[in-house]
Formats: sequence, C-alpha cells, structure tokens
Amino acid sequence: MKVVALLSGGIDSPVAAYLLLARGAEVIPVHMHVGPKTDEKVRLIARKLAEYGEVDEPVIILPERRDEVIERLRGMKRDKYTCVLCKFNMVRAAEEVAMKREARAIVMGDSIGQVASQTLDNILIVSRATRMPILRPLVGLDKEEIVRIAKEIGTFELSTLPEEECWCVPKHPIIRGSWGEFTRIYKTIYGREPNGNMQTR
Repeated sequence: MKVVALLSGGIDSPVAAYLLLARGAEVIPVHMHVGPKTDEKVRLIARKLAEYGEVDEPVIILPERRDEVIERLRGMKRDKYTCVLCKFNMVRAAEEVAMKREARAIVMGDSIGQVASQTLDNILIVSRATRMPILRPLVGLDKEEIVRIAKEIGTFELSTLPEEECWCVPKHPIIRGSWGEFTRIYKTIYGREPNGNMQTR
C-alpha cells in the first residue's frame, strides 16, 4: 500500500507517518514550503523514517498566491480561517501527488483538539478537500504519548530543530468553522466552489 503523508516538520506528523510504515505502507512525504530550514528538517526526518520502511524523497510544494490570499482574508475580516484554508489546500496538494504516484490514502498528524485546526468542526472542513481516505493514526493520542513515540523512533530531536515560523497564523484562529461560511470565503478568493465531497449543512 502506498500513501502520501503530510509532513510539517513538527513532532506529530512524522509519528503518524511512522505508524503507517509500521503497518507496511510505502510513504511519500509531502511538505508545504515555509522556508529553507524547515524544508531541510523535513528531508532529515524523511531519512530517519526511512530506517523503518520505504520512504520516498520528500515532495516540497510551493504554496500559490499565499500573500495575496492572506490579504484577501484580512480584507474580508475572515483571517481567522487562515489555518483551516491552508490545511484544506495542503490536502488538495497531497491528493494531486497521490493521484500522480498512485497512492491510495493521505496521512495526517491530527490529534483531536491539540490546535485550533484540529477540532472536529475544522477537521470536517479539511476532510472535504479530497475524496481519498484520510488516515489520522494519532487522532486519539495525547501529546505525551506522541512525544514518547517520537523519542523512541528518533524523530523528536529532528522535529525540535530551528525552523521558520509561519508568519500568517492569525491571533484568533477559528475553533468551530462552518462549511457554509468556508464555502463563501473560498468562492470569494478563488472564484469557484471548493467541490467538497459531502453535502453542505
């Protein structure tokens, strides 16, 4: 089984990828570019993960129109949706890679409630970015359990190396996002429907 794993350079996503490797999956890491330090961290993490199974060279993707999109969100006074929109687009990018590489699922390091974009409401929005299965092996783990596994497999030290911080994280990210509102925001910015795979509530 071949899967695409979104790697952020943080602690959680490498552990999620490792758990799929432990089940015999071939992992294709995909990382959305933030800066060169973080890109290099992801490459190091991928090499460490390759000690546990088949891991391809990371696919580094440059986000499109980030500055323009953030300015549009701020102009609409909807910048609280920044992180949800970013993750939605990450999943879209992962889906494109998966289709080209004949992967069968997308792996994410989500653990319910750890950050604003990982509430159930926001996870639902992000999940609508693709019709592919999204695997979230950490969903019921707490941070201590995830850190313990990261230390055991040797990715913790790499994940805590210096990196560029994302400059567009809002002061007050949305906690309980609405699919209807997200759809309106998406259409205003991109001029098209987000093409979700579930019915609008």
